Amino acid sequence: MTAPESALVDLPRNYLRPCLLLVLAEGTSHGYELLEQVAALGFDHVDPGGLYRCLRAMDSEGLVRSTWEPSTSGPARRTYELTDEGREWLHVVAGSLAEVARSLTTYRRRYQQVVGAAEAVR
Repeated sequence: MTAPESALVDLPRNYLRPCLLLVLAEGTSHGYELLEQVAALGFDHVDPGGLYRCLRAMDSEGLVRSTWEPSTSGPARRTYELTDEGREWLHVVAGSLAEVARSLTTYRRRYQQVVGAAEAVR
């Protein structure tokens, strides 16, 4: 039996934003590095256009700061760093994600009990 596509659950909406803030809290980075780093946080595929739109929005909101970094081996590239406001937002969203994690843990525990009880009956 194959589950209907509508039954599949994905990462939380706007999960890219806290992931970007987290990797930027680890250090200044540029777009391509950020694509690789957020992929390691659970994204199967990150749309580069969506990533850059998100970064531009966060820049205009004051959560990140971008600057052009000259390169000796190619074109200049835009680098991003976390602002103080972005760091505050990171702490708030981390607390919110902790609540989501607790809810998911409770769900998973109850699911395992249901499956365990069904297997015991067999």
